[in-house]
Amino acid sequence: MATDAKLITLRDGALRVTGRLVDASNATLYAVSELDGHEMVCIYKPKAGERPLWDFPDGCLAHREFAAYIVSEYLGLDVVPLTVLRDGPYGQGMAQEWITIDESIDLAKFFATDHPGLRTMSLFDAIINNTDRKIGHLLPINMDSVYGCDHGVTFHVEDKLRTVLWQWSGDTFTEKEIATLEKGLKGLQGNLRTQLEPLLTTEEIDATVARIARLLDEGCFPAPNPNWPAVPWPAF
Repeated sequence: MATDAKLITLRDGALRVTGRLVDASNATLYAVSELDGHEMVCIYKPKAGERPLWDFPDGCLAHREFAAYIVSEYLGLDVVPLTVLRDGPYGQGMAQEWITIDESIDLAKFFATDHPGLRTMSLFDAIINNTDRKIGHLLPINMDSVYGCDHGVTFHVEDKLRTVLWQWSGDTFTEKEIATLEKGLKGLQGNLRTQLEPLLTTEEIDATVARIARLLDEGCFPAPNPNWPAVPWPAF
């Protein structure tokens, strides 16, 4: 959970770009946000560096990344690093706290485990309709806690869930998971919806409501859509 000091530093600090992640398909910049002598390493993704996506014609990646963070925080899932929308050297974009992972954890094996943090991530992805949960988008900071990144292709109105985390498909939700879904459904009729309205279309928010209602009705983790690739490519 982010502290107020970290939030203020990331949101209001002077943003200095120090590098670029060259493997990313959109402009993904390594940066430092500095305020009153405090520094925070972060990832800065300016809107100007986004490539148009034919299947996501509305909105932008930065807004969906921020929307994913808002949902994670509202539901108390804590699966997305501290994220803000802000201006930077290349215009407005998304800035997200850099997460240093535990490199002793083998991601190629970790993603297929029954880790409770991954189960939480799987529930989160079902809620936001994540179409690109790759192995490399998992950020374990230790054996107890794991974050996820790259949530720019989410909240589509069609069922496009595509993930490497299918090990709970068909499993019944726990009471805690049901409570989380019910909180999301209630929030999307009030404060959560208000927070998402500047970021997503009305249709995308309404589709999220319908997804959560369907998850509650079915009472279990979703199965892969037979009309859509179940796993992103490349998987890592």
